Amino acid sequence: MSDMKLTRRAFLAATTTTAMLTAAGCATKTNTAKVVPGKVSPNQKLNIAAIGAGGKGWSDINGCSKTENIVALCDPDAKNAAEAFFKIKDAKQYSDYRVMLEEMKDIDACTISTPDHTHAPAAYMAMKLGKHVYVQKPLTHTVAEARLLRDTAREMKVITQMGNQGRSGDGARELCEFIWSGALGDVTDVHTWTNRPIWPQGIPAALPEQAIPDTMKWDTWIGTAPVRPFNEKYAPFNWRGWWDFGCGALGDMACHIMDPAFWALKLADADYFEVELVQQDGKNDQTAPNSSIIKYTFPARADMGPVTLTWYDGKILPKHPEGVPADQKIGDGENGSLFYGTKAIGTSGTYGGESRLLPDGLMKDFKRPAPSIERVPGEDHYVDWLDAIKGNKAAACSNFDVAGPFTEMVDFGNVALRTGEKVKYDFKTGKIMNANIPQSILTKEYRKGWELPC
Repeated sequence: MSDMKLTRRAFLAATTTTAMLTAAGCATKTNTAKVVPGKVSPNQKLNIAAIGAGGKGWSDINGCSKTENIVALCDPDAKNAAEAFFKIKDAKQYSDYRVMLEEMKDIDACTISTPDHTHAPAAYMAMKLGKHVYVQKPLTHTVAEARLLRDTAREMKVITQMGNQGRSGDGARELCEFIWSGALGDVTDVHTWTNRPIWPQGIPAALPEQAIPDTMKWDTWIGTAPVRPFNEKYAPFNWRGWWDFGCGALGDMACHIMDPAFWALKLADADYFEVELVQQDGKNDQTAPNSSIIKYTFPARADMGPVTLTWYDGKILPKHPEGVPADQKIGDGENGSLFYGTKAIGTSGTYGGESRLLPDGLMKDFKRPAPSIERVPGEDHYVDWLDAIKGNKAAACSNFDVAGPFTEMVDFGNVALRTGEKVKYDFKTGKIMNANIPQSILTKEYRKGWELPC
């Protein structure tokens, strides 16, 4: 049977639906197949399938295999997945997740550790079949996909987690408590930065055709994206810089570095935000630029006043704070955040750790606030997700109600990069508020056989 026939049958089985257009440009579907996730006892081992078994997929597999059964491994790049295929011999092997999800009825949950453009279609299909999902960051390739996955997770009542592991760490919680204690006063300005990209970007033309290796199912790897000839500089690693496959430096590191600020400053409670491009070097239609600066502006929300958040990548750093000695480290060096408050300046590292006042001397007499946010045992992001599946807690800490809105904000940085427009976005309805900017910039065109209702 052809992959196309399997795909059609699998999607029809999972989603006998009626489509309706939503404000975000996605179609939401009313499931009539009555698929529900299976009940799992706290002592039961889960049957987990890995969609993406090489690279980050291998570490995600290891994060779950300590306590659960890995029953299937799926990767169109057999060479990249070779270690997983060799070491987990009892797991069934696949190159196409659509075939795997149709054939294997006993899968309880999936890890999805693929290039960014495959996250949403794989997660959508798995959730529609009642599978719990752990999806690597960034949750999705587009803004519209983030909203679709959030809504689908709610509809299917599955347990979800985005793979921004810092959300399970003590550091992010300590930063929230640090800011909520009033140590900085009202935070009005935030700067976050990364040393990414550490792969080629700023490339204006597609790469020349090379022979497809016998170990690579290139058409399956391409998935939703427009077809292009194979080149080893797309896969298995450098895909992240190419717009068809990845989300650039923002997709790689903003989901780590900006998440503690997003949480601590309650940005999800904002009614809207604005995003604008400050500068970029190497703009082109094929890849993300060599470097960029992007500014987000949020109005007052919850108990907090207006705030701006500026993102820097390509090794661009924010201005060193006045009054802080030049030899004092901000963030953790190549990645981090700066918080300017009405009372003081603070900084933290990649995952929100090492939150402290600046200059460093101010910490001598500073008493940290008592913990007020529940800690994750062992700061283990996988355990957090698995415990929620087994009913030991209501939800994982980066479930799609949390990760979906956050990913919308992150992905909007790339909207600013690609359009050059200042965009105002209604965070509650998912609508662009600029009359001159079409909703279509929130989504993309999907290749036939890999469509999503977006």
